[in-house]
Amino acid sequence: MMHSFIPPQRFFPYLSWTDIDSMEDKENVVIVQPIGAIEQHGPHLPIAVDAAISLGVLGKALEKLPPEIPCYALPCLYYGKSNEHWGFPGTISLSATTLLSVITEVAESVYRSGFRKLILMNSHGGQPQIMEIAARDIHQKYQDFSVFPFFTWRVPHIAKELLTPQELEYGIHAGDAETSILLALLPDQVQMSQAVKEYPQGLPQDGLVSMEGKLPFAWLTKELSKTGVMGDATAATKEKGDRLLASVSDGWVQVIKDVYRFRQPTSKF
Repeated sequence: MMHSFIPPQRFFPYLSWTDIDSMEDKENVVIVQPIGAIEQHGPHLPIAVDAAISLGVLGKALEKLPPEIPCYALPCLYYGKSNEHWGFPGTISLSATTLLSVITEVAESVYRSGFRKLILMNSHGGQPQIMEIAARDIHQKYQDFSVFPFFTWRVPHIAKELLTPQELEYGIHAGDAETSILLALLPDQVQMSQAVKEYPQGLPQDGLVSMEGKLPFAWLTKELSKTGVMGDATAATKEKGDRLLASVSDGWVQVIKDVYRFRQPTSKF
């Protein structure tokens, strides 16, 4: 099952070259590149969390997407830039330069096949900036190529209804949301007996500088957490995970529809 959570009829590698060559309206076909990471997520979660979330959310969205909207998923890029987690065994990280090159070369291959819309669907919080740099540079080189550097969790969803204010602000890694959604996607790979509650330690209490926000400081996970968890994994439930998965995937249905309808702005001057 190479397609994993992706519906097989939406899985790009299952197409033949002649299928692709004869595809109608290729300029508006939406191609999605799921991007995750292989990095520690505490003692209770597998190191494949971000990749699993990309594939799981995208798969659910593609199940709901109307069949008349053409959209295909590329194989997941499992490795990402994860050097903030180097203090924990199992983390495998690419450099920013390597990841940027991989994304660029994949995009150029998509472009050569005749497609003109590519979503970079990233689920790892340590690399949105790389997606944005890649998208801008690719579009600058191929100005009829629309590239969308999207973060999986930035679509509308119901997390505010399910998580505490503390979790919404500080539960950024292996906490309630990620653990809950993994209980929905890969329950056999979650060890809730090992789940912990640990929020980042030693953060600035006064002033404008913060861990995540408009004026962030650079940090490594081992500086902020003994377990690798930043959040309350003990609060996670499959019921919350099912609701999160349904909500985020609904958001992605809308995103894909919007990209399908998107027309790149061009100056009339």
